Amino acid sequence: MTRIRILPENVANKIAAGEVVERPASVVKELLENALDAGARSIHVEVESGGKRMIRVIDDGTGMAHDDALLAFERHATSKLRTADDLLSIATLGFRGEALPSIAAVSRLLLQTRAAEEEEGTRVEFAGGKLVGVNPEGLPAGTTISVADLFYCVPARRNFLKSETTELGHIASLVTHYALAHPDKQFVLKTPTQEIINATAVGTMADRVYQIFGRQALDELFELSPVSSPMRASITETELTAEERSAELVVRGFASRPEVQRSNRNGIYVFVNKRLVRDRLILHAIHEAYRNVLPPSVFPGVLLFLDLPAEEVDVNVHPAKIEVRFRHPQFVHDFTRDSIRQALSKARPVPSFSGVTSAATSNATPAATSIAAPGAAASESAEGSAAAAVAAGNGNGVLPRAVIPPMNAAAVAGAAIAGDFELTGAPLRPESQRFQFESGIGMSADESASEIARNFGEAAAAAFLAGESAGTGDRLASADSLDELKPLGQVNSSFIVAVNGEGLWIIDQHVAHERVLFEQHLRARRAGLLTGQRMLVPLMVELSPRQLVIFERIAEELAANGFEVSQMGPRSVAIHAAPAGIATSDAERLLMEILDGTDRENAAVSMDTLQAKIAASTSCHAAIKVNMPLDQRKMEWLLGELAKTEAPMSCPHGRPIVLRYSVKEIERAFKRI
Repeated sequence: MTRIRILPENVANKIAAGEVVERPASVVKELLENALDAGARSIHVEVESGGKRMIRVIDDGTGMAHDDALLAFERHATSKLRTADDLLSIATLGFRGEALPSIAAVSRLLLQTRAAEEEEGTRVEFAGGKLVGVNPEGLPAGTTISVADLFYCVPARRNFLKSETTELGHIASLVTHYALAHPDKQFVLKTPTQEIINATAVGTMADRVYQIFGRQALDELFELSPVSSPMRASITETELTAEERSAELVVRGFASRPEVQRSNRNGIYVFVNKRLVRDRLILHAIHEAYRNVLPPSVFPGVLLFLDLPAEEVDVNVHPAKIEVRFRHPQFVHDFTRDSIRQALSKARPVPSFSGVTSAATSNATPAATSIAAPGAAASESAEGSAAAAVAAGNGNGVLPRAVIPPMNAAAVAGAAIAGDFELTGAPLRPESQRFQFESGIGMSADESASEIARNFGEAAAAAFLAGESAGTGDRLASADSLDELKPLGQVNSSFIVAVNGEGLWIIDQHVAHERVLFEQHLRARRAGLLTGQRMLVPLMVELSPRQLVIFERIAEELAANGFEVSQMGPRSVAIHAAPAGIATSDAERLLMEILDGTDRENAAVSMDTLQAKIAASTSCHAAIKVNMPLDQRKMEWLLGELAKTEAPMSCPHGRPIVLRYSVKEIERAFKRI
């Protein structure tokens, strides 16, 4: 008797369901992707009991004929692939043909569908993977799939589900993700008691961000204008085919200003060809883009969209299709990093006092105003916040607004939204006026309020006017006005107080000089112009074994940055020269700081990163110190040099350099407005 046997089809489907269907949000993900692949313009998602009792997805896509409706439940039956070669250029969200049979194997499933060219539709029912009935039915064009009693035939799996509010939070996060990726489509998510999301089709990504998250979130972001580049990667021109020469990578989206900081990566969304993915390569590129702008232990909020030819990315590397591999990963990494870094340098945002307060409190959002994002490591606090968020949903249908929602980088089918995005009621302004916050552009505030009153009522109009009165003063300023600053004096011989037409500014003199020296050091290093200053007596330093290994690895780069260090014994080195501006007493500490800092990252960094790390350490030791009086001429010089830097908003270690107290904030403090 053979010991190896072929599993029955229903058992195989249940095993496949274990990979594809993790929780109710996984079902929503698969059905949403099918609807989008079918060309749907409007997708409605209805859930009961967090998706445990019922999930219904209604779309107005192409629908299916009778025979196709039955074939769709056969394993690996799909309309999206023909041959094995098609796997090399997958342009659809779904392609394996596993979703429907896997879902049907662990639930009671009802499919109602009609193709536009058919006179009548088809109704197909499954229970626990078994076909219950097939009947004709009068239906509108499109597809409706209802999934009831998920995991009813697999009790062990059902017991692993979280509370209803947590599972609903996962679904809300997932629908939010796909609404962001497809602003030209309508997405609705509702329960029997409330409408959680109603995002109508809009023209631009900025419209969608405003629509879902509100103006405050949009003001905390700067837009990454679409930047494209040929997919040349590291291969030479002669090795490129005609298709590869014409292929382009486009990077677009939004990124947060430096003062908007989070303690984790939950605010980072990455979409590749409109597919929500988690990708370490892209996460590392984002981290590198913010290096020397944010402190090492915090993270930005980013909505990043990468568009590239289907043959340049492999999406068939994970059962849930949440991971991808790039054909030219180094090129994608570097181009993404440089695109964000360039946009960040161009924006040059400066925090105001209100902006700092907002950023500081964004991580302490009350539980009643946050939604949970699906994640493998969702905590009980996240579960509670999700529950409160869903329970707090307003009943008037006004879309809740968030301050950059978090997403767990390790999550997929909707991971847990933790409370970085504060949800508050906000009226939706007329589409033509959404981003015209300055007076004199388009309609006046009164005209806009009248328009909102017609659409949403007087309460919404009053809320809009209240927001208008605080709008421009609370928005974050650009560093372009730094060169207009006039210094008035110092506070505690450490902070420069200055003014210009925008308001009152406070500048940390140490980190301001540090930023100036950092960029000067990098420019000189890359031009090969750095020199060191020799010491009268060489300084002997003992290194640990790890430090010695790192020293041998980066000795050449140290020399290029002004150090002259020679090994004098098994573990001893002599410092003969240090970078210009570094006191002899600081030379040993600076060398140790560089060696220890590089060791923590295992020296597995690019040359640019190593140069920036050395420049940051050197500039910190050479910069003007706190408690150092400066005369008027020196303060003017420092502010003038700071205005010329690429990133005057923060020092190389990520600390803020300047804070602005706007004229409107001053007027508000004195009760003038």
